[in-house]
Amino acid sequence: MNDIIPYGRQNIDRTDIKNVISILKSDFLTQGPAVGAFEKAFSEYIGCKYSVAVANGTAALHLCAMALNVKPGDKVIVPPISFAASANCVKYCGGDVVFSDIDASTLTLDIEKVRTLLKSAPMGTYQGIIPVDFGGHPVQMDAFRTLAEEYGMWIIEDACHAPGGYYTDAKGEKQMAGNGKYADLAIFSFHPVKHIAAGEGGMITTNDEALYKRLLTLRTHGITRDQSVFKNSIAEVGGDPTTGQYPGWYMEMQELGYNYRLTDFQAALGQSQLERADSGMEKRLAIAAKYEAAFSTIKGIHSTYVKNPSGEKFRNGHHLYIIEVADRLGLYNYLRSKNILAQIHYYPIHLMPYYRALGSKPGDMPVAENYYAHCISLPMYPSLKDEEQAYVIDCIIKYINE
Repeated sequence: MNDIIPYGRQNIDRTDIKNVISILKSDFLTQGPAVGAFEKAFSEYIGCKYSVAVANGTAALHLCAMALNVKPGDKVIVPPISFAASANCVKYCGGDVVFSDIDASTLTLDIEKVRTLLKSAPMGTYQGIIPVDFGGHPVQMDAFRTLAEEYGMWIIEDACHAPGGYYTDAKGEKQMAGNGKYADLAIFSFHPVKHIAAGEGGMITTNDEALYKRLLTLRTHGITRDQSVFKNSIAEVGGDPTTGQYPGWYMEMQELGYNYRLTDFQAALGQSQLERADSGMEKRLAIAAKYEAAFSTIKGIHSTYVKNPSGEKFRNGHHLYIIEVADRLGLYNYLRSKNILAQIHYYPIHLMPYYRALGSKPGDMPVAENYYAHCISLPMYPSLKDEEQAYVIDCIIKYINE
């Protein structure tokens, strides 16, 4: 096949383009009504009370750590298999990252290993935990909530891989990934390879009004226009005290925030993509099912997802479809020679030089390290054609059987 087949790609249609052009012709390219409309639509899709659109998923994580008052000396538990930002957000605020290994059957944070870690230290040693819905597999957040409450910790759910994914909690209730039912805050990314593409972009979701209001301020330099919380007097900012009103131009910076806003044209693209999220999810599920059917009987190919529950009680968001093989490098190079650009997700964060310098070393996270040695992510995106997927499958089986 001559056309390159990447592991992931955006799917932009005419409606997306039309919606972006309409914003480009409008009065607001940024700080206009499109952002609020996107936030409202996203809240309805996920099933949370509040959504805060931001510049990217990393910004979302950073703002979450700030809103939860992460400070020097705070210890936060993070899985080693994720994008680096899942851990870096703690360091941005001066906190300490403590890695805990993954469950080989789900590739997400192993709650029993976390429990052991917590039991081994005095109460109050750890302040927070960041479970990651890796690959699209929703973490059983109710179980982590119970554990977090026992030890007085907050939770940030990194749901970047799992919009549209869900699980069933211990009460038998369906819970959408990132809906804020059990996590204090959750985050999403709108990078082009994700389910919803906005060029860049991210979203924070929560059901906590106080956290929501603080996030709005932190997103915009730490500045607020809410007169009810202003600290400077009307007179000293140039207003007329007899009116009881601040001058219309006045806004107040009350803490150090960042310019982490999303533009209106990105929001328009994101909302347009959101309207196709369900159909995109169905295509991802169909692609995953074809991979599973093809590989389930092939010796030498292991797919974590084959063992995962499905149906009404659980749905993997399938940002990724990962297999594990003995000769990962050989397969990777072979696929590239066939114009199939498979990818690896991820090199363990704790083995990155930055974190090694802080004390991490090989052997600390054996499950994650063993997974990394064999994993490879296959093409997974809604516009993947049947013949392209068939070609990918044929190439992999041919290589494994040689």
